[in-house]
Amino acid sequence: MRCSLARTQLDRAKDLYAHGAIALNDLQVAQDAEDKAQVDVETTSEHLRLLGSDLEHPTGIVDIVAPVSGVIAEQQVTNAGGVQGLGTNLFTISDLSYIWVLCDVHENDLPSVRLGETADIRLNAFPGQVFRGTINNISAILDPNIRTAKVRIEVRNPGLMRIGMFVTATFHGMTEEKHATVPASAILHLQDRDWVFVSAGSGRFRRTEVVAGEMLPGNIQEIVSGIQTGQQVVNDALALENTVEQ
Repeated sequence: MRCSLARTQLDRAKDLYAHGAIALNDLQVAQDAEDKAQVDVETTSEHLRLLGSDLEHPTGIVDIVAPVSGVIAEQQVTNAGGVQGLGTNLFTISDLSYIWVLCDVHENDLPSVRLGETADIRLNAFPGQVFRGTINNISAILDPNIRTAKVRIEVRNPGLMRIGMFVTATFHGMTEEKHATVPASAILHLQDRDWVFVSAGSGRFRRTEVVAGEMLPGNIQEIVSGIQTGQQVVNDALALENTVEQ
C-alpha cells in the first residue's frame, strides 16, 4: 500500500516537473520517498520469506516456528496482541535439559569446594530425591554482606526442576582418610552390633565394638571406626568367642 502510493506520487511529480509546474527539488523528494518505500517492501518480503511465507500467495497469518526446542522462559506478547516490526523479541526459549544450580558457600568452606567435584542436590519440593551435579564455576568475588561466594553446579534435569526453585547442595570434598581393614571373619555380629577381638598383650584379647564399612575384594571388610590401622585383631572372631564361652 505504502509503496503503491509512493509510486503514484512519483509519477505525478514527474508529470508536473515535465510541464514546469514544480521544482527539481520536489521531484527529488518524491523519488527519495519511492526509493525508501521500495526498500521497506524488499526488507519485509525477505523477512516473510525467511519465516516460510509464500510471497506468491500471501495470507494474513504466518506460522512462525522457533529455531530451537526448549521451554518458554519469557513472553513479551499476549494472545491477539499487536507486534511492531518483525524484529521484536517475542519469546525467550531456554534449554532446560541441563540447569545451573547457584549456591552460597561461606568463605570458611571454600577450601573444600573444587572445580570438577560432585555435589548432591535436593529440591525443597521433592525432598526424597537426590540429584548429582558437577561444580563448573566458583565465583572469585565474595558477597561483602554475608561473606559467601557463588558456586555453580551443573545438573541434568529430569523434568522436575524449574527456574527459581530452592535447593540444598551437599558437597563431597576430597579429604584423605585412612581406615583399618580386617578379614570379614574377624568381625563378630552380636546383638545388632559388630565386634572384633583386639590383642591386649600377654596372650590376652579384648572385645571391641567397631563400625563396619564397605566389603572389599578378597573377603576384606573396611572398619570405619573402633580400631586404628596397625592394631592386631583375631582373624576368626567366632572361634575365639566359642572358646571363651567354653
